Amino acid sequence: MAVTLSERAARHVVDYLAKRGKGIGIRLGVRTTGCSGMAYKLEFADETPEGDEVFTSRGVTVFVDPKSLTYLDGTELDYAREGLNEGFKFNNPNVKNECGCGESFNV
Repeated sequence: MAVTLSERAARHVVDYLAKRGKGIGIRLGVRTTGCSGMAYKLEFADETPEGDEVFTSRGVTVFVDPKSLTYLDGTELDYAREGLNEGFKFNNPNVKNECGCGESFNV
């Protein structure tokens, strides 16, 4: 089981943590919500969350809670710019359907 970052995502996280002045990595997860059932959570981690799985990808520490790892296994986190919008994009091979707005998914 693993979660990885693209080069662009890793660079963005490293730059953001440097500007922020603190943090040891990012924490990924899923929550129940939205029209398709689940939505991604991403937050910057200042300490190691107890019980989380820990991965290192391109020099960035990634924390994932055990319940979310089932849904996130094999996911690559990318950072994309599309037109005027930019942000993190989850390339998750487990997703079966996404809602029309792209905010939620199901597996």
